[in-house]
Amino acid sequence: MAYIKRDIEDKIIALSKEYSCILITGPRQVGKTTVLKQLKDDSREYVTLDDMEERGLAKRDPALFLQMHSSPIMIDEVQYAPELFSYIKIQIDNGAPPGAYWLTGSQAFKLMELAQESLAGRVAILHMSSLSQHEIHGSGACKPFTLDISALKDREATNAPADIAQIYERIWKGSMPGLISGKFTDRDVFYASYLQTYIDRDVKEQVQLADPLLFRDFVRAAACRAGQMLNIHDIAQDVGVSDDTAKRWLQVLEKSDVVFFLRPYSNNLLKRTVKTPKMYFFDTGLVAYLTRYSSAEILANGAMNGAILENYVVSELLKSYHNNAKECLLWYYRDSNSNEIDMVIESDGMLQPLEIKRSVNPNNGIIGAFAHLDKATVPRGNGAILCMRPKLSAINSENFIVPIWMI
Repeated sequence: MAYIKRDIEDKIIALSKEYSCILITGPRQVGKTTVLKQLKDDSREYVTLDDMEERGLAKRDPALFLQMHSSPIMIDEVQYAPELFSYIKIQIDNGAPPGAYWLTGSQAFKLMELAQESLAGRVAILHMSSLSQHEIHGSGACKPFTLDISALKDREATNAPADIAQIYERIWKGSMPGLISGKFTDRDVFYASYLQTYIDRDVKEQVQLADPLLFRDFVRAAACRAGQMLNIHDIAQDVGVSDDTAKRWLQVLEKSDVVFFLRPYSNNLLKRTVKTPKMYFFDTGLVAYLTRYSSAEILANGAMNGAILENYVVSELLKSYHNNAKECLLWYYRDSNSNEIDMVIESDGMLQPLEIKRSVNPNNGIIGAFAHLDKATVPRGNGAILCMRPKLSAINSENFIVPIWMI
């Protein structure tokens, strides 16, 4: 089983030369442990807090734990012993060298909060997602997605072209390393096991579940609405739980990096914009599994083909920023007259509007919607239609047609 090189590796190496502590957060089974084991040398000890004895010692006596396991050290699943953070701070303040502590953990929100409280200014926090299409199919370095023409040409040269059928195969199969690497071959068995482990080990630590199957139904109901404006009441009604329960469970999905939300872009001059976020899943394979699409071909022709394509594009774009340790100010636009722009990237003092279309030859007139951003206080930059066109092309000097395989 060949190791798949991760785009985030260069950032881990570079930041380990500057920070005494590196924390890699992200959802379960995306390869956090694998990438650090690949990068570490023999001098770095590895300890996992999945080991109940190690976990017990770390919680009872964190000072003794760090004496027993001296740096450089890699501590896996550190969310199980948050008591370690304040003692790692002491070690850093006493002169621990750069790269002394490598930490991994799921439950990113909780970990980031704890790390920022205890290790402020001493830790570099990186978010790791499941595999990007560049990691699976591309080559060379991958920078954050922007609409700079030279950057687009670089992406065209380093990413692998794909037609509509191949894009939907990527969407349907998903991006989990265990499946892509060939370690696991039965997709349905993999996702069934993944969900069970997620509920047993992550969800039950955050909320009390009287009926775990009901939570699974809830995740399925959420998946049916991937790429859509969030309606908590509809999801709650589908599952038969209260709106408050549905809201609490959505927070669990967000905190454990199963879903994320795109907020609507707004400012004082855009008063008629909506306030409701849109919901996306980090892994489209999980969405396809939960919504019971048995093949990529059926998915490509099914009722969700547009929404899941949008989900795929948004998550891939976000991964390009995560893998470069860059914050992504990503929005969508919709006003009370139902004028909408699928995505808006706020970067370098500009708003870059993006439309996502399944077509090979989309109507160039849809870029007219981009003008709705002209009332914003931030100036509008280049825009693009992201679609199934096989090659990069231009509508005019400020708007491009970008193949989805280039993201």
